[in-house]
Amino acid sequence: MKIYTKKGDKGKTQLLGGTMVDKFDSKIEAYGNIDELNSFIGNIHDQEIDTSHKDFLIFVQIQLLNLGSIISFDGEKIKMKLPQVLNTDILKIESEIDRLEEELPKLTAFILPCGHPISSLCQITRTVCRRAERGVVFLASKGDNHEIAIQFLNRLSDYLFVLARKILHERKIKEIYWK
Repeated sequence: MKIYTKKGDKGKTQLLGGTMVDKFDSKIEAYGNIDELNSFIGNIHDQEIDTSHKDFLIFVQIQLLNLGSIISFDGEKIKMKLPQVLNTDILKIESEIDRLEEELPKLTAFILPCGHPISSLCQITRTVCRRAERGVVFLASKGDNHEIAIQFLNRLSDYLFVLARKILHERKIKEIYWK
């Protein structure tokens, strides 16, 4: 199978289900942002970090691929079986946040998104996650029901913030507070 199909050469692409849309369609924008987010998550995974972080990031990547499928679905082929992102997946992120925060000092002020290249990468990824979330919220404002996707992305951005802090803590680097 060739990677190039030439179908998109005129600025159109196909949603999951078969509908052709412009490449600037809001669905394409939303799942494109999720795809970019997944690539950044992969970049964090590939850094020198604890294996427990790596394992959790693989879970996140799988869920992001599931979300991309859900977002890219045109709703036409009703019998199409889509992967699911469930409330239990959101709870898993919350549990991981709680686990990471157990060893962190209480946050009493805003911190600057810097301190170590891996921590900074987590912060950049957090902002990409927020953009992906805004794209899904936009789809929801147009009538698509993506409540779980919005919650998942919202929680994921919180996780990435906490992971950035945890990376600094593991390396015994002090956070820089905004004054």
